[in-house]
Amino acid sequence: MHGSVPVEAPNESPVTKVARVKSSRLFVLDTNVILHDSHCIFNFEEHDIALPITVLEELDRFKKGDGDIHFQARRFLRELDGLTGDVVADDGCSLGEGRGHIKVLMNLESGRTRFALQNDVADHRILNMALAMAELLEDQEVILVTKDTNLRLKAKAFGLVAQDYTSDKLRNLDELYTGKRTVADVSAEAVDKLFQEKGFVEAAGLPEVTDPLSNENFILRSGSRSVLATYRPKEQQFHRITRTSCFGIRPRNAEQSFALQALTDPNIKLITLSGRAGSGKTLVSLAAALECEQDYRQIMLARPIVPLSNRDLGFLPGDANAKIQPYMQPLFDNLSVIRHENQESKHIVDRMLEEERLEITPLAYIRGRSLQKTYFIVDEAQNLTPHEVKTIITRAGEGTRIVLTGDVQQIDHPYLDSTSNGLTYVINRMKGQHLYAHVTLEKGVRSELSEVASGLL
Repeated sequence: MHGSVPVEAPNESPVTKVARVKSSRLFVLDTNVILHDSHCIFNFEEHDIALPITVLEELDRFKKGDGDIHFQARRFLRELDGLTGDVVADDGCSLGEGRGHIKVLMNLESGRTRFALQNDVADHRILNMALAMAELLEDQEVILVTKDTNLRLKAKAFGLVAQDYTSDKLRNLDELYTGKRTVADVSAEAVDKLFQEKGFVEAAGLPEVTDPLSNENFILRSGSRSVLATYRPKEQQFHRITRTSCFGIRPRNAEQSFALQALTDPNIKLITLSGRAGSGKTLVSLAAALECEQDYRQIMLARPIVPLSNRDLGFLPGDANAKIQPYMQPLFDNLSVIRHENQESKHIVDRMLEEERLEITPLAYIRGRSLQKTYFIVDEAQNLTPHEVKTIITRAGEGTRIVLTGDVQQIDHPYLDSTSNGLTYVINRMKGQHLYAHVTLEKGVRSELSEVASGLL
């Protein structure tokens, strides 16, 4: 949980330690925590929460709009209004059984910040109130919770405990599910069965593989022989994967073979692909979608609009289509590769674009839509928040398949990192579900130059 035990002083006696540890905690929330997760106030267990009045003022600026942060602001304000009733008491109002109270901090001020923080900005006012509460309270430890790294550093400089909001965050990126395993010393008999015409072996026939997850992929080795296989939960069998091409695109390594198998399996409705730039995530997803296009009414390609400098679309000239074009260009680049690899595909792709069966669009207006029999690919999903990803996946209607691709090490969103973004969140929460598959693509296939640059620069 967010609360951390105070650091013990050296040579501290047990009696002093007990007296120093405070009985409960008061978490002071920054605006960006609420815009990240409007339900955050219910994730602090029995501890109390304080909202500086500045936070409510900032939320007022986000009430109107179609973006996710505007939705989060409106939902939070409605929930807070429902909790508080007619008036907020000095002690705040209860957040429910087993939880603490929430209250609004008015114009408290700490004299310590008067000369150190000269600019009158929202972050400084929030920090000021948190410091004032820490000076006033004797029985509670005050902790500032913010997703702003710089504000956390300023708070720590004043001796105030400051933490990131971590309820939807993976603790360690090394623990992230990769969707594949290599198992050595498999029996030759099992490998022979996988290479036979039916190409499967019962789970009991591979005791070397322990606790396989639904749709988990394996490289099985027996001496100098190896075979690619995936575990199908309903049949409780391991099935061989062959390196077959999709729409002219042939897999170049085991991971791409795993990905194409999952992307064309009608029983898998949600697929995530992660990997560094040039590993082929978007290309294999698009090729698989075009291969399956007869089974779907529409193929949709989308990506969040997060420019590297975080500049708003309004800085670009032209109408809405002209503004969006630069951000959608990577998807058109992948279409161009497929056209080059498969000359017959050019006419198919052009016809689908003309008939609007192949749609390339930003994610800005996905809320409220219901996608029926749609193959929906979301590129750069690492720049989405967990709530945004949930919003996208819950748009899936009957017969829809959703593919999320991205590089969890390449985040352009100011308040996300490799362990808190939406793609990591989905991988961590969905692993083991029978309708979900994940593959981490490790090898770059774009070019030798791209591979060298990715490793050295």
